[in-house]
Amino acid sequence: MNLNQIIKTISGIVAAVIVFFMAGGLYLSSKGFVMQDDGSIVLVRSAYAEDDETAKELPVIPDNIVLPDNHSMGSQNAPITIYEYSSFGCSHCADFHLEILPELKEAYVDKGLLRVVFVPFPIDKTSMNAALLAECVPDDKYFAYVELLFKKQREWGLARNPLKVLKQYAALSGVAAEKADACLKNDRTATELLTNRQNGLKQLGIQGTPSFVVSMDGHNELISGARSFDGFAEIIDARLAARKSEEGGESKSAKK
Repeated sequence: MNLNQIIKTISGIVAAVIVFFMAGGLYLSSKGFVMQDDGSIVLVRSAYAEDDETAKELPVIPDNIVLPDNHSMGSQNAPITIYEYSSFGCSHCADFHLEILPELKEAYVDKGLLRVVFVPFPIDKTSMNAALLAECVPDDKYFAYVELLFKKQREWGLARNPLKVLKQYAALSGVAAEKADACLKNDRTATELLTNRQNGLKQLGIQGTPSFVVSMDGHNELISGARSFDGFAEIIDARLAARKSEEGGESKSAKK
């Protein structure tokens, strides 16, 4: 075997190994696991079916907890607020934004009944970079940028250079290359994102993405896992009905 054949053989083996680990990494990611630098595998998020109505509700969150409130759609006076803890690299999060959120917006947000707050919850380095760039997008273009990232999730997620693609998307949203580079190196923003993530894990008990905190009249409750529109509608309608009933009771008491 001559030198060229040896080089070709070695190159083929190396390429096969790389493909193997890339495929393995994608599989682990799809199942909610990640391989650490030391070779250990840990759970990052739980994978829920988009129409999973069996996801269990966790205990009520303390009323006095302060939740991130930077990016929201809907009236500040809406009786119900849903805080969405979501990762740009999570396929079920993409399903929520592209399929469920538009229906919620039409049925509740546009009618002043619901406010939705998006809380970035990065689960890996690439989704962290996406979140950092999103923080530099103008406020009036933020949710359009979020929607674009979810629409193109497979494109940038499987790209050889995902950061390059993410920066191209940011440019389309008005973020120049120099500003994008500065955003990616912004320690204060990174610390805020990681703090929100850590608080979500420790204070709220978030175990996977997407997760939702439903807040009404100071009462907060964590809903873990993806749900259909009907699943969300059932939760929202029940809380609105309970609020209306309480207000009716107060009105009757006041008349007495």
